[in-house]
Amino acid sequence: MKLLAVIPALNAERTIGDVVRKTREQIQDVIVIDDGCTDRTADVARAEGATVLRHEVNRGKGASLKSGFAYGREHDYDAVITLDADGQHLPSEIPKIIQAWQESGADLVIGGRAHLFDHMLPRRRMANRFSAWAIAKAAGTRVSDSQSGFRLYTARLLREVKLRSDGFDMESEVIIRAGVRKMRIVVTPVDLGFIDGLSTSHYRPLGDTLRIAWTGIRARFLWR
Repeated sequence: MKLLAVIPALNAERTIGDVVRKTREQIQDVIVIDDGCTDRTADVARAEGATVLRHEVNRGKGASLKSGFAYGREHDYDAVITLDADGQHLPSEIPKIIQAWQESGADLVIGGRAHLFDHMLPRRRMANRFSAWAIAKAAGTRVSDSQSGFRLYTARLLREVKLRSDGFDMESEVIIRAGVRKMRIVVTPVDLGFIDGLSTSHYRPLGDTLRIAWTGIRARFLWR
């Protein structure tokens, strides 16, 4: 089983070293996508043993993930595990995601936070619940948390599902496109380093939720 960890990063100098170090305790091969960082994110990540892929300008989280996916395909990994650079996703939870994959045979495993939604600020909680409902409807599958970036993608999914979005909405697009293709998607509960992450997240609850909804419509009915 050949696994790759992909960590998209934007100005994460303060947290990236710890995330890479702890991820490499679970998965040896770690790629950090420097998405136009203006700080020392890349240097810190390399010092902890990560390979760094650089975007000269900021292109968005979805574009960063797609760069990591392309690397995974080119180097014949069986699956790619993605997690955020700010420390919200605990690398120690990676074995739960791998176990869910092995037991279910799913093509997409999402590290779910639905059991923690009640602890989030109201606007964050409402955004997550609405997004999960809308994406699940569009995908034709049950998904309790559509916005968690803590995931496992199989090589099959990365080969067969073509993605267009470059922002946060890409993570919703992939659920819909996989669901339409009848690929299996499972959500497994995970613990978090912290719940809301308002100081570190680049996600805008209102604007990005509306963008996700529009992406969902296009991915389900317009894009082929």
